[in-house]
Amino acid sequence: MASIAEPVQVQAPPAARAQPLRDFQIVPLAGLPIVAVVIVGMIVAIATNSLWALDFYHIVGGGLWTGIDLFLGLVLGPIMGSMSIPARVEFSTRLMPKMLLIMPTLVTMTLGAGFQLARSLGNLSANSPQHSWLVASYIVVGVMATIAIGLLEPANIAVLFELRKPQPNGARIERLMKVFIYTAGITGLMQVATLVIMTHIAAG
Repeated sequence: MASIAEPVQVQAPPAARAQPLRDFQIVPLAGLPIVAVVIVGMIVAIATNSLWALDFYHIVGGGLWTGIDLFLGLVLGPIMGSMSIPARVEFSTRLMPKMLLIMPTLVTMTLGAGFQLARSLGNLSANSPQHSWLVASYIVVGVMATIAIGLLEPANIAVLFELRKPQPNGARIERLMKVFIYTAGITGLMQVATLVIMTHIAAG
């Protein structure tokens, strides 16, 4: 009579087991040297008043800032809205720490290089034909900075600290992620207005 072998349970190797959600870095240390290089390069560009370098930092920073904001608000937001809460939590552990470094760096690049560029070209003078357009851009950027400092970054940091808890509150993370995504989308749309203003100034 043939014997029936009992099923053997095979344990996954330790490397394949799911890691605790709190086992991640709030600030990705590997990205800090890159941020330092970018900021130092911008400081050098301002100190040497290199128009090419200032243009590079301002255009690249502003373009990436706008693109990321629009992507987060208009593309990634709806996708995350259809994901389960555990999936959103897992995704947030990958996304939010990187955003903590990326967004402040891009904002610093855009605003720092842009101000120095306007000062060098004389556009800050009240007699400049572009002065009114720059004032409009300052208003838009001021509102965006207020939204980013008052809503976007606090929501980002709150999500990260919630994720580090032994048992993260999925519903709270969902609410905070909505604030983060919607805020990014709003600032992205406002960035389109700054692009209109900047292209008008460049054409003038």
